[in-house]
Amino acid sequence: MTERSHPRPTRAVVIGGSIAGMLAAAAVKDHVDRVEILETHEIPAGPEPRAGVPQAAHFHILLSGGADAVDDLLPGAVGRLLAAGAHRVPMTTNMIMYSPEGWYRRWKRDSHHLIAASRDLTDFVVREHVLKAPNVTVRPLTRVTALLGDARRITGVRVREAGGAESEVTADLVVDASGRASRTPRWLAELGLGRVREDRLDSGLAYASRVYRAPVATRNWPVINIQADPRLPRAGGIVPIEDGRWHVSLMGTSGGQPTRDPDAFAPYARTLRHPVVADLLDRAEPLTDVVVTRSTVNRRYYYERLGSWPEGLVAVGDSVAAFNPVYGHGMSVAALGAVALRDRLAAAGLRTGLARQAQRAIARPVHLAWSLAVGQDIHYPTTTGGKAGFADRLLHRYVSRLSRTATGSYHVATAMTDVLTLQTSGISLLRPGVLAAAVRGPSRPQLTAPTFTPSERRLMDEADIVLSAAGG
Repeated sequence: MTERSHPRPTRAVVIGGSIAGMLAAAAVKDHVDRVEILETHEIPAGPEPRAGVPQAAHFHILLSGGADAVDDLLPGAVGRLLAAGAHRVPMTTNMIMYSPEGWYRRWKRDSHHLIAASRDLTDFVVREHVLKAPNVTVRPLTRVTALLGDARRITGVRVREAGGAESEVTADLVVDASGRASRTPRWLAELGLGRVREDRLDSGLAYASRVYRAPVATRNWPVINIQADPRLPRAGGIVPIEDGRWHVSLMGTSGGQPTRDPDAFAPYARTLRHPVVADLLDRAEPLTDVVVTRSTVNRRYYYERLGSWPEGLVAVGDSVAAFNPVYGHGMSVAALGAVALRDRLAAAGLRTGLARQAQRAIARPVHLAWSLAVGQDIHYPTTTGGKAGFADRLLHRYVSRLSRTATGSYHVATAMTDVLTLQTSGISLLRPGVLAAAVRGPSRPQLTAPTFTPSERRLMDEADIVLSAAGG
């Protein structure tokens, strides 16, 4: 326990029982006497859907940067997730990825990976691990209606129970992990702290997702990823998850969005830039209805730039920034933000200046993920909220050049994956060696078809999966 000058027991309140809220509780639990998580909805007892997480119907991955952060906060959690059926997918060794610049090779390495599982399972494993701590409790069916305190210090929250009764909960630290519905900007304005700068960029992308019974053994089955191209903004992929299932998501922008019609799901997959997803679905058994969401806007609050910040308040996860889920950064950014909060507490404890220092530290992984998401979405013709300027177009051309080089260069593919998995800053892509490789271009000829291994092709043969001529 960190040394404190407080003679009384200290308490942290976390607003929201999402994965961001649970990881925030893990971040603060060793630095206060008590942590209470206030959640608007019921908390499931097992790996079941939780109300208030509509995006759970779509695929979720933990990139290696985020997975390392989760294990740092909750040692052994990723191992428990894998034991429960999640897949550890080496990148790009076990990925079949078609970028706008071509097919990526499956380089044999283990330096980067992603953890693939249903959102319900990931939430459950993290939640169960966090709630084992004796000083962490969760209060469901409790809505936070206001902050207590003033512009200098937040001292707790006002809550409303399910029956309508209201009360006050005092706290030495309030962590907002309430997600996209966060009311912190409004609360700060009501305290006289001014308007928080907000950026919003919406590509108009819609998601349609469905879970299938896989026709092949899913252990070591690759992730399939057909990326969108701003010239043909349709994308889709297959992510193996627990219990022998595939999580399939299809995406498209305004004028070409997928629908909830189950009979239209597989035909839509045939309109992607390559038919391999549709070919694989021909022998898969649908297990769920099609779920569609259009909540893919990138939204960021610049709390770290506010002129004055109150002591005792920190925001994490989607409460700070929410990203287009196609890039798979949300859970990883939440985990990295929680680690940043934990590290600031370990260094300074509940002292003056903690909240502002922590908010600035949380902004660092947010900034990287934001740059990656917006740097792509700003180039879609359907995008609202911003237009690509000269610098954006120049950077996009450079990244496209890097991506093309990465299709035939292990060195550049590794450098790009370092950034995409949030393990290093985007500045690393400007190192002399990477710049020189981009100038030279790919050192190997481009591939012309999906890179299935002989063992994967045998599995497809056994399942009577026929790849179309375009599918390789």
